[in-house]
Amino acid sequence: MYVVTGGAGFIGSNIVWALEQRNHHKVVVIDRMRDGDKWKNLAKRELFDIVHPDDTFDFLEDNATNIDAIFHMGAISSTTERDVDLIIENNFQLSLDLWKWCTAHQSRFIYASSAATYGDGARGFEDDASIDALAGLRPLNPYGWSKHLFDRRVARMIDDGDAHPKQWAGLKFFNVYGPNELHKGSMCSVVNQLHAVVESGGEAQLFKSHNPDYSDGGQLRDFIYIDDCIDVMMWLLENEDVNGLFNCGTGKARSFRDLATSVFQAMDKEAKIKYVPTPKAIRDKYQYFTQADTIRLRQAGYDRPFTELEDGVRKYVNEFLSTDDPYR
Repeated sequence: MYVVTGGAGFIGSNIVWALEQRNHHKVVVIDRMRDGDKWKNLAKRELFDIVHPDDTFDFLEDNATNIDAIFHMGAISSTTERDVDLIIENNFQLSLDLWKWCTAHQSRFIYASSAATYGDGARGFEDDASIDALAGLRPLNPYGWSKHLFDRRVARMIDDGDAHPKQWAGLKFFNVYGPNELHKGSMCSVVNQLHAVVESGGEAQLFKSHNPDYSDGGQLRDFIYIDDCIDVMMWLLENEDVNGLFNCGTGKARSFRDLATSVFQAMDKEAKIKYVPTPKAIRDKYQYFTQADTIRLRQAGYDRPFTELEDGVRKYVNEFLSTDDPYR
């Protein structure tokens, strides 16, 4: 049995899809559906059970001998959330409780960290999980800090020689895009947002650069297609001797201009891009560059190529966003 917390969300629902593709039929989702369209992310899946988050540990105890792995994707992921007590409860304490449960029952534990742990990137993007290296990172918001706090807690437990899950892996996701993110609204990927603009005949609006080292629209991000993230996690499932904290990005930064142009090309439209000033409220903390260091993941044995930006955007647009059914 495989348990996916946050299993109705963006990354979580794609994990559920991947497990089904591999004929794993006992898949359990732990998530809140609420009153929106989030349920549509799971509408095509065969599920063993759907569990409300409040019932998580009751369910785990009732099925303790059957759970092979927990994919922990559930979190408050909004970078603008300011209820820090709520963020810590969900993103740190729950993660720690699940870690302890997996340790006690020797289940595997694969969890979502985030590239937000790197803060402004001044100290680079190397996924060094040592205590000293993690201590040097400075996240910029409560979300990034909560993820970083758990990474540091894990590092300390491993360094102290504490008992740990049968397999454990944390993934620092960079800028992920792909199907099943519509429920995120304004937090959807730029690809999703641009598709709606281009479809209506509008022009893409990108931020002007306020940094002399970057041109307008030349700000760089490590954009990774969701299928690559899922492939890394399925590879971890197949290689239970691999443990550690790993970046989950392509290792190749691309500009927002490249991204916007790719959307226009995928839709057979002439690129129309307008540059607007970066809002003053975020201008001082705006990131101009992110790029995953993938050396540790490669050294661990993952040798599959990552999807090129143009190919990923084309697949997302043509197979999902521009169809009558945009859900996987």
